Amino acid sequence: MFLLGFCLGLAVGVGFWIWQQIQLNRYLGRVLKPLNSYSSKVVLPLMPRLRQEIAMVKQHRQDLQQSLEAYQELLDFAPLGYLQVDEENQLLWCNRQAREILYLERWQPGQVRLLLELVRSYELDRLIEQTRDSQKPQVREWVFHPSCENAAAMLEVKSLALRASSFPLNDGQVGVFLENRQPLLDMNQIRDRSFSDLAHELRTPLTSIRLVAETLQNRLEPPLNRWVTRLMQEVDRLINLVQSWLELTQMETNPTMQLHPESVEVRSLVLSVWETLEPLAQRLHLTLNYSGAESLWIKADRSRIYQVFLNLLDNSIKYSPPCTTVQVEAKIISTKDTHCQFLEINVIDSGMGFAEADLPHVFERFYRGDKARHRSPVEESSPTTAIIGSGLGLAIVRQIVLAHGGSIKAMNHPETGGAWIQVQLPEIMANTSTQDYS
Repeated sequence: MFLLGFCLGLAVGVGFWIWQQIQLNRYLGRVLKPLNSYSSKVVLPLMPRLRQEIAMVKQHRQDLQQSLEAYQELLDFAPLGYLQVDEENQLLWCNRQAREILYLERWQPGQVRLLLELVRSYELDRLIEQTRDSQKPQVREWVFHPSCENAAAMLEVKSLALRASSFPLNDGQVGVFLENRQPLLDMNQIRDRSFSDLAHELRTPLTSIRLVAETLQNRLEPPLNRWVTRLMQEVDRLINLVQSWLELTQMETNPTMQLHPESVEVRSLVLSVWETLEPLAQRLHLTLNYSGAESLWIKADRSRIYQVFLNLLDNSIKYSPPCTTVQVEAKIISTKDTHCQFLEINVIDSGMGFAEADLPHVFERFYRGDKARHRSPVEESSPTTAIIGSGLGLAIVRQIVLAHGGSIKAMNHPETGGAWIQVQLPEIMANTSTQDYS
């Protein structure tokens, strides 16, 4: 009787254990089915399959962790700063350069704190928000004023010119690369200051050389005096180059201090500039075609705007083929958003135009494109204007236009194929009927 009860209990226990194994296998089969959809044809026992999947997941996680550590180590030694924030603008990680640029003294690796608590920069915070909202990369430049906990150190901390490039990441996170542009700006300032000092020192000996050349010119007979005349032309060119450099440096340092605004009538100003350059234009049989308002007034510095048109028309004469027309078009443009009016002036010639590679650089100082080296016979034979071949004319024009709150753009005209300079100036005062002047 005892043996029968033992066997019956054993059979019930074994049956219950088998039922449990069947239920467990069914459950594991449902769990592993989505994980093994790619290997459904492989027939393996469920427990070994589970162990294999767990091992694969662990190995994959370990590989990802190693890759993350390698990328962080690489970024930590990168010459650019990098920081990453989450969807709530909490700083998740930043490299060594970012900690130095932003003076992140209170942040330690592994901490998660609001970026605004660590870095008092509205521009950086705004850049991150714009990147997250637009889901597009953004670029912004600003002057960063660091803040330190130590009040004594604040006197030694200098402001930095920063450029930030941000890009959106998953789950609302944003990554930002930071570039400290202050050393480059300091280097440019030192270079400009050195050139300005050199230009100041050159003016006195150049003036003395010219006085000596004038004395020799009055005492020498032909044909020897033509060499002195050539010497005086080259000395004048150097003097004008030095003066142009000093003038450009002063305008870049403080552009508005040199302005004396007054009422200027555009058409009469353009025509007076053309009269000055007309002897040069007559050698190539060039004509001026002015189209625009008969009485159009702007608020500007007359001498500076005169200098703008002098440079632009002088360049048009130099690079225009004989028997062509230089066009000057003046018109008023109204903006829809701000309801403001601008004066747009287009100076168009029929020359070879700008090379495509030169267009982004034509307003840079001393930049000379390939086509700019081919001068007209007028320039080779005589000293034309105050700025001949110096590479500073268009740079000065740009600074004058910017000082007046305007803009300037260089293009090639689709009809004439020549150079097309477009200038926009604000402060329009009056406008009446329109006429053409040829």
